[in-house]
Amino acid sequence: MSGRRKKAKQVETEMKVKITWKEIKRQKVLLFWSAIIVIYGFIFYYLPLGGWLMAFQNYKPAKGLFHSEFVGMQKFIRLFSDETFIRVIRNTLAMGVINLVVTFVMAILFAILLNEIRQRRTKKVIQTISYLPHFLSWIIVTGILHDALSGSGIVNELLKSLHLTKHSVDFFAHPSYFWPIVAFANVWKETGWNAIIYLSAITAIDPSLYEAAAIDGAGRLAKIMHVTLPGIKSTIIILLLMNVGNVLNAGFEIQYLLGNGLVKSVSETIDIYVLKWGISQGDYAIGTAAGIFKSVVSILLIVIANQVAKRSGEERLY
Repeated sequence: MSGRRKKAKQVETEMKVKITWKEIKRQKVLLFWSAIIVIYGFIFYYLPLGGWLMAFQNYKPAKGLFHSEFVGMQKFIRLFSDETFIRVIRNTLAMGVINLVVTFVMAILFAILLNEIRQRRTKKVIQTISYLPHFLSWIIVTGILHDALSGSGIVNELLKSLHLTKHSVDFFAHPSYFWPIVAFANVWKETGWNAIIYLSAITAIDPSLYEAAAIDGAGRLAKIMHVTLPGIKSTIIILLLMNVGNVLNAGFEIQYLLGNGLVKSVSETIDIYVLKWGISQGDYAIGTAAGIFKSVVSILLIVIANQVAKRSGEERLY
């Protein structure tokens, strides 16, 4: 009996091997392009991580990565004893959280409101106009902001015409205005683009649910609350988990382009700090250490958020 079982298992194994090779031959083109993508990812995403070794060295370009003096955690100690870096962390975290909350909420609201438009042509026109700013570079966006918020710009002209102020407000000279300006710019640029995936999720909701809600006497608001939002709940949670890891990616271009000496205390982010010390000052080790800190915190945020979602019984990344 045992001999028959062994023979049956052997035959089953041979069949699996034959089927596997058959599938490989049938999908050889897909496997070829998948291999290229894997190799590309390894070369350009994983291989450069070897450069993290600089954060533990007194790195000198002339000596190279393998001959520079090893200093252990000295660069990290110096980093966290620097008051400027602590302030930079505060700025990055604050702008990252503000951008996450505002852009996330606005994208969901915009998608729901756009879905409520009954005229198909009007809906398409509004959607097209809304995501066009996504394709503009930050140079153009900051130029528009500078013109709109300048002393003779449209915002100051409106404020004076409505008698809300007698004199022009210099928006880029007051630190308290900088974070709201950055948040507004991100909302204006990305809301339409971010809303696309929510619109896709809304269109996947079974129309019979809306019909049943209408029969029960539900109005538009009730349908949104009890059909639309529950229908896209899993999409919202997955995207939120993914975006939590980008909290420290508060930006570089807009802060660098809009920042000046008057708002320096609130405009500098970790990326600007890395540019200033890692490249401009030639201290590549301290810049690498700051980059490692940013990456580690981002990974921890994703893991923590995922565990919270898991324990709450919600959708999660893994």
